[in-house]
Amino acid sequence: MLLSFSLVSIDTRDPCSHTHTPCTLTLDLELKLMEIDGEQLGIPDTPYKCSVKMPAEEFQRIVRDLQVLGDTCTIACTKEGIRFSVSGAIGTGNILTRANASDKESEQVVIDMEEPVELNFALRYLAFFTKATKLSDSVIISMSPDVPVVVEYPIGDVGHIKFYLAPKIEEDGDGAEE
Repeated sequence: MLLSFSLVSIDTRDPCSHTHTPCTLTLDLELKLMEIDGEQLGIPDTPYKCSVKMPAEEFQRIVRDLQVLGDTCTIACTKEGIRFSVSGAIGTGNILTRANASDKESEQVVIDMEEPVELNFALRYLAFFTKATKLSDSVIISMSPDVPVVVEYPIGDVGHIKFYLAPKIEEDGDGAEE
């Protein structure tokens, strides 16, 4: 059986195809490319104050479990470990992951911290990031105060996928200005 599909850019007619076995299906698609008129955001090299390497499946489970309770996750990196916290309408949850020196590299939790960092993030976007879990055994979470978190999935000898997410900014409780 053979599965094959090809993509063709309508603008340049450059083909891109892939064949996969064991099905007998051919799929041809023609996609119009989008012209995006926007500023390209550069990601500056930032020295991060806290970096945590942990199993990707554990990170995915934590995000999925906390998403049931609320929308915003507080990630705090301290000498105790990395704490994921959420507080919502139906309850609160805290998950603390401590550094360990497991024999299996895929089960290790390694915390490299210069100073404690605590930031709030939208769980919705962290959940999108965890869709890359199947590509890697581990995830590296790098944080510094007031800069976007980096969620990196190393992919063997191929490279890595990095996701950047700006922290949620706390709103003042005084309401509108007078």
